[in-house]
Amino acid sequence: MRRVLVANVDGISQVIEDGAPPRSKKALHTPGFSNTLAWSTAPHQTTDFDGTDPTVSAPTFVPAPGGTSMLVLTLPPMSVFQHPDFDPQAAAAEHATISPGITDLMEPDHPGMHTTPSIDYDVLLEGTLHLELTKGEVELHPGDMVIQHGTRHAWRNRSAQVAKLLVVFVGAAPAS
Repeated sequence: MRRVLVANVDGISQVIEDGAPPRSKKALHTPGFSNTLAWSTAPHQTTDFDGTDPTVSAPTFVPAPGGTSMLVLTLPPMSVFQHPDFDPQAAAAEHATISPGITDLMEPDHPGMHTTPSIDYDVLLEGTLHLELTKGEVELHPGDMVIQHGTRHAWRNRSAQVAKLLVVFVGAAPAS
């Protein structure tokens, strides 16, 4: 994956960086799963670029209210989780490291189901995914977009191929 970072330096827009994002991880215990934190912003972010890459030190993928995180997720088929060699404890421990903040939101009694304190803009880039909700689910195809308002959900890849999903989290305050 290529990330092109552009910013104004001394009033001149220019390419600051062009290459692989530094925060990309492939899971060893969940074959086919990977994630890339492309960028994140703090609450009340300005357009000034201070020369640092916030993805390198971001302690969580879940932004504070007013902050953002942009992720690309590659999700393997569900058959990976059903394979006899799949170790759910090893996978969970690994995901806690490579997906900080997200795994803290997972429901222990319903694998994959979680609720993020955010408005999410999701775009399916490739493959087919099912978005499971508390009430029903929807099948998604490349180019489909989902806007979530802090909803309880899980991503299910019922196909035989990996699926790639672009997610932009906009941190939001919980509903009152």
